[in-house]
Amino acid sequence: MRGARSGQGAAPAQWVLIAPEAAIDPPKTLDSEPLFTKLRNPSTGEATLYLFNSGAQQLFEVKAFHEERRSWFIGQTVQQDGRLLFVTPMDPLFLILYYLIKADKEQQGKFQPLDQVVLDSEYPSCPLLLKCADVKQYIQHVTEEKEIGSQKFHKYSQEKTLKWLKKKVNQTVKALKSNNISVGERALASTFINSKQITDAQEDYVRYAHGLISEYIPEDLSKELLKYLGLPELRSPAPEPPVKMPEKRRAKKK
Repeated sequence: MRGARSGQGAAPAQWVLIAPEAAIDPPKTLDSEPLFTKLRNPSTGEATLYLFNSGAQQLFEVKAFHEERRSWFIGQTVQQDGRLLFVTPMDPLFLILYYLIKADKEQQGKFQPLDQVVLDSEYPSCPLLLKCADVKQYIQHVTEEKEIGSQKFHKYSQEKTLKWLKKKVNQTVKALKSNNISVGERALASTFINSKQITDAQEDYVRYAHGLISEYIPEDLSKELLKYLGLPELRSPAPEPPVKMPEKRRAKKK
């Protein structure tokens, strides 16, 4: 891909990527070209690469596959950045949710305009999340809303958020089943057994889907979602006792 901006005011660059057409549609105006930028990861809070398409109407997650000593021939030039980027659509509500939870803790449940909540001095592209299509329509899935005059105010709602996340889990379970993807303890056997012969329990699917969704939400919320789904928290197995040292070896150590 050529011509996309990388960060605020950076010069156009080029990469090799696999992306849907919506991610790389040509801009309608000169100042609305696709933008690669780092935003705060909604699960870890760390810097993560994302892509806004033309006009910032849609957000995409960017995953990089990297091998040492790899480069690309692009036209008559050699691109030293040998990464292969995978671009997939992402719901911007996950990233907005991080700021809603943060504001709820800091402001003790105070209603605020969204443009005062979704702000981050370390990530100046953060407000673009509010430009994504349908955000203002679907923000009600994770917030309580008040309207005063012509202005709307929001605050985080854990109850609504858990209902919304449960729907995400159910959609993921449906997708896993429709694509004959085996999960749970028997997943390894799918390499040798026809997938139609393997029947995973519903709990296996729900737990697996919960794990996928948890990659996009804070740990505390992931635990609350686990309870909301009625899934018991898995405990790590007890450590095995140390192997007894042979009598002769113990005698030598003395």
